[in-house]
Amino acid sequence: MSEIGIIRGVNTTEIIKKLKKKYPGKAIIENKNEAGRTTEIICETDPTDLHPGYSTAIAVIDASTPHYHKIISETYRVLDGELRIFKYFSGRKSYEEKVLEKGESLTIYPGEIHVNKGKETWVEVTSKPGWMRGDYINLEVILKKYLMRS
Repeated sequence: MSEIGIIRGVNTTEIIKKLKKKYPGKAIIENKNEAGRTTEIICETDPTDLHPGYSTAIAVIDASTPHYHKIISETYRVLDGELRIFKYFSGRKSYEEKVLEKGESLTIYPGEIHVNKGKETWVEVTSKPGWMRGDYINLEVILKKYLMRS
C-alpha cells in the first residue's frame, strides 16, 4: 500500500468518515508534506469566519511540518493518544520537547518554531486570534526553495 493518503497505516478515508459523522457539515482539510504524504487531518469545528477572535478545530496528527505562526497562539489539548511537541526558540538557541497525554494541553505562542508528532493522535486546537492561512509559515517549503536556489 502506498504511503500517500495514509497516517501510519490507517486509511485517511476512515478518519475523514469519522470526522464527518461526528462533525457534520464542517470543513475538513487534509494536510500533506512535500512528498505528498498525509501528515494531519483537520476538521474546523468552530471556524474563524464566525468570530475572528478565535477558532477551534479537531486535528488528527501523525507529524506536522516544521512551522511557526506570526500572530496566532495555538493551544493543543489531547483528546486521544499521545502528542509530542518539539519547540525551538531561535532567540535563546534552545529547544524543548513536551509529551502530552490525553487531557493535557500546551500553548504555542507566535514565533515559536514547532513540530507535532503523534500516532493518529486526536487533538483539539484553539487558535487566538482565529486561524488564517497567511499566518502559517511552513519552514519545510521555505528551506526547500532556499536550497534549490543554491
